[in-house]
Amino acid sequence: MSKSAQLFVCIENHGYAASLERRKIYVAVQDPDAETQGLLRVIDESGDDYLYPKNFFRPIELPQALKKAILAAA
Repeated sequence: MSKSAQLFVCIENHGYAASLERRKIYVAVQDPDAETQGLLRVIDESGDDYLYPKNFFRPIELPQALKKAILAAA
């Protein structure tokens, strides 16, 4: 994973209960085109990256050591 990877917490999963877990931290993959359409590309429960409504997520900031551990486990 890239050091510039962003972490987001899922706050809504309506219509995507099998793919997204509320209150879970997800790694976002940069996709500027998707973001202009209100979408966010995240690595979901399948282990692949897919587009979801951006308003389903909130960005989070974590201490660098914790972020590194989460990204290593992703």
